[in-house]
Amino acid sequence: MTPHVSVAVIGGSQAGLSMSYYLSANGIDHVVFEKNRTAHSWRTQRWDSFCLVTPNWQCDLPGYAYPGDDPNGFMVRDDIVAYLEEYARHIQAPLRENTAVTLATRQGGGFYLETANGPYTADAVVLAVGGYHQPNIPRLAERLPASIVQLHSSAYRNSRQLPPGEVLVVGSGQSGCQIAEDLHLDGRTTHLVVGSAPRCPRGYRGRDAVDWLADLGQYDLPVDRHPMGEKVRRKANHYLTGRDGGRDIDLRTFAREGMRLYGRLLDYTGNSFRLSGDLAKNLDAADTSYNAICATIDAYIEARQIVAPAGHRYMPVWHPDVPIAELDPIAQGITSIVWCTGFRADWSWVDLPVFDGAGYPTHRRGVTSVPGVFVLGLPWLYTWGSGRFSGVGRDAEFLSDRIAGHLAGRPRFQAGMPGGLNGGEPALSP
Repeated sequence: MTPHVSVAVIGGSQAGLSMSYYLSANGIDHVVFEKNRTAHSWRTQRWDSFCLVTPNWQCDLPGYAYPGDDPNGFMVRDDIVAYLEEYARHIQAPLRENTAVTLATRQGGGFYLETANGPYTADAVVLAVGGYHQPNIPRLAERLPASIVQLHSSAYRNSRQLPPGEVLVVGSGQSGCQIAEDLHLDGRTTHLVVGSAPRCPRGYRGRDAVDWLADLGQYDLPVDRHPMGEKVRRKANHYLTGRDGGRDIDLRTFAREGMRLYGRLLDYTGNSFRLSGDLAKNLDAADTSYNAICATIDAYIEARQIVAPAGHRYMPVWHPDVPIAELDPIAQGITSIVWCTGFRADWSWVDLPVFDGAGYPTHRRGVTSVPGVFVLGLPWLYTWGSGRFSGVGRDAEFLSDRIAGHLAGRPRFQAGMPGGLNGGEPALSP
C-alpha cells in the first residue's frame, strides 16, 4: 500500500519546518521530506568563519524565538545548525531525513511522489527547497590552466585548504565579500572581481542598521509594492558582515590594505582574464546604496524626533587608478580561484506546470496556478523577509490557511490513491 498524507512538504530546513509548525497547529497531517539532514546547506555549504549578517533576534521561527543570551550578536555556522535541529525537535516535526524526492507529479485528483524510501501520495505539495540548488560556475572555468585550483564558494572552508600563492575571488555579493575578507585577514594576497552588489552600514546612529530597517517596515514590504516589483527577486543582497561582533565591509579599505580589485569578469582568452572597466562605477554604486540607507534612517529619526547620535555619510578612502583590462593569473602568481557566482535552481524533479520560461516557479505569495501546489522559502516570495528566519514563518502561516482551504471537503481517502496515513494504516511517527 502506498502511504498517503494530506500534505507533503519537500525540504527540511527553516522553510519546511516553519510549514510543519503551522500544519500541525491546524491539525493537518503531513510529512517533511529532507534529501539530506535538516540544515544541510548551513552545515555543508558555509565556510568555517561564517556567521549570520542579521542579528540573532531575527531568528524567530514560529513558536521558537532565539533562545540565547546574545540577541544583538550574530550566530556562527554551527550554532545555526544547532538552532534548526533543536527547532525540529521542539515542534516534533514529522521529518524524514535522507529521503530525497526524485519526482513530484500529478496523479488523479492529487499528487504522486517518488522518494529514496519509496512512493507516497498526497493531497497537496509544498516545495520548500529554496532556489539555490547547484553551484553556478561560468563555463570559461573549463579553459583555465589545470594548475589553478578552483572552488565554488559552497566548497570553501578556509584559506588553509588552498595551495600557497595568491587567490582570485570572483563575485562581490555577500559570500564573495566575506570570503575575500576571510582570505585577506589570513594574510593571503587576494584579488577580487567586483560586481554590482550594493552595501549596507552595519551600525548607524547608535543601533544596528537592521534594527532601524525593521522599525521602518522594510522587511515587511510586499514585492508588489516595491519600486522594482518582481525584478527585486533578482537583485543581489547588500554586503556587510556579522564577523567579530559585526562591521561594515569596505572594499576600498581592503584595497588600501593591499587587496587587488577589478571590474566584472568578461571572458578568458589566451592566457588572461578579460575584465570590464566598471570597477569605479560599481564601487560608487555600492556607496550610493550605503548612503541612501543612512539617509532613510535619518529621515525616520527626524520624523519621529528620536534622540540618537549624529549621522554621517560614507566618504571614499580609496579610488581605483586606470581600469585593468586583463589579468594573467599564472604571471600574477594566482594559484587558486573561489567562484562566488551563486547557484542555479534545479526543479527537474518537479513534473508540474508551475514554472515560467526561465524556470522560476510562478506564484502569488506562494500559491501557484496548480491547485494544491505551493512554494515557500524563496527570496522575496512575498517580502524581503521571506528568505530569512524572520519572515519565512509569516509566509508559512499564510500558506497553511490556503492549504486548509484546499483540503476542506476533500475525502480522506482519494479514489485511485492507496491508503497509508489516511487510509487506515498507522500514522508515521515523528
